[in-house]
Amino acid sequence: MSVAATVGRRAATTYRVAVEELDLLIVGSGSGNTIPGPDLDGWRIGIAEQGTFGGTCLNVGCIPSKMLVLPADRVVEAADASRLGVHLPSPTVDWPAIRDRVAGRIDPISAGGRAYRAGQDDVVLLEGHAEFTASGTVIVGGTEVRAERVVLATGSRPYVPPLPGLADAGFHTSDTIMRVDRIPERLLVLGGGYIAAELGHVFAALGSEVVVVTRGERLLRAEDHEVSERFTSAFGRRAELHLSTRVDAVRSAGGEVALECTTTSTSGNPTPTVVSGDALLVCTGRVPNSDRLGLEHTSVRTSPDGLVVTDRFLRTDQPGVWAIGDVRSAHQLKHVANHEATVVTHNLLHPDDLRAVDESAVPHAVFSDPQVGAVGLREEDLRASGTPYRVGRRDYAGVAFGWALEDDTGFAKVLVSPGDRRILGGHVLGPQAATLVQLLTAAMQFAVPADRFAREQLWCHPALSEVVENALLDALD
Repeated sequence: MSVAATVGRRAATTYRVAVEELDLLIVGSGSGNTIPGPDLDGWRIGIAEQGTFGGTCLNVGCIPSKMLVLPADRVVEAADASRLGVHLPSPTVDWPAIRDRVAGRIDPISAGGRAYRAGQDDVVLLEGHAEFTASGTVIVGGTEVRAERVVLATGSRPYVPPLPGLADAGFHTSDTIMRVDRIPERLLVLGGGYIAAELGHVFAALGSEVVVVTRGERLLRAEDHEVSERFTSAFGRRAELHLSTRVDAVRSAGGEVALECTTTSTSGNPTPTVVSGDALLVCTGRVPNSDRLGLEHTSVRTSPDGLVVTDRFLRTDQPGVWAIGDVRSAHQLKHVANHEATVVTHNLLHPDDLRAVDESAVPHAVFSDPQVGAVGLREEDLRASGTPYRVGRRDYAGVAFGWALEDDTGFAKVLVSPGDRRILGGHVLGPQAATLVQLLTAAMQFAVPADRFAREQLWCHPALSEVVENALLDALD
């Protein structure tokens, strides 16, 4: 029931707002939107959203970016076809058609999801910024919400570094670059992580001269070092790389953006450089949206990185307040957020029979060229912890389908415990890497030892999955 009340949000501000009494408030409409369902029939639920309905993945993340990766992959495949004896004309890229295809799919889904929730009798759609004003009270726009339970699902946003001149020079982030009117002729990409790798691949394939500027000595430094090294070498064939380079300032002149940089050589000598282009894409990571929630009015804690701290049941330190997704998880993966939404739904319904979130085998992928798939620990993690391990590797070129691909970059790498033969980590670089790593994820999740997994099933020949089989056998033998 909505009523009117006078509420003092801060000492100097008093105004009248509507009041909503809810059983559950969900802040964020991404994975949080999957929580209301038949199991919660009879609950009065509020969904607060200040942006586009549907969250990051649907609107500016994994779905539109992968829809752009697909045509980029086709262009690269056409260019590589000559190695197989197939000579194709240069593809013609219709960027407006590509862009509009993506928008034409995701925008109706977002609008439809919003309309569906707005039309439900037991769901209150609250559009506006949500912020705690007390431990049990949240203001959303002009509405004061009092809820017995709150789920924080506000996700993350692109991090924009405080570089001199950046705001005045103009730039894109992953939130905006996918809807530009034209393909930049020379695109500067600031950053060397997975977003830079994926969007750099897209725009390099579709016609941009891509220039990557990153502080790291390699791209994808969060991956296993061998994957990172091979990826950097392969990506460097398609893009201009400025590694070990710090951006000191940004300026614009004559329709161009210039990065004033300092590049450090392998011997440690700094050299000033200037890198210019007609557009700048900032891909320097993402930050959780915890700092905009008024958590200082609650007992909810955050980590030094801004992540909301929860226990393994997804409870915060504030009774009745839970958190899921990028606002709490360093993984920043949609499949993790969806898993957490399932767990928190169960826990909301069964407070005496709580489930813990299971992150023992979390796979991830980078949809660039070459593709990357990984799960579990890296070799450097095991080395740093002193954990005994054995390494198995197999190049794509070492299996029959790899021969057919004429692949000279891809490989699979597995890390196996020498005692009980547990698979500790798996890393794949090359075509279908995101699919191949799922094989290792299944083995890890269900505790199938490497020797059983490699030897006690039949591996389809000559499928690319043999690269995983052979990597496992290499670790065992």
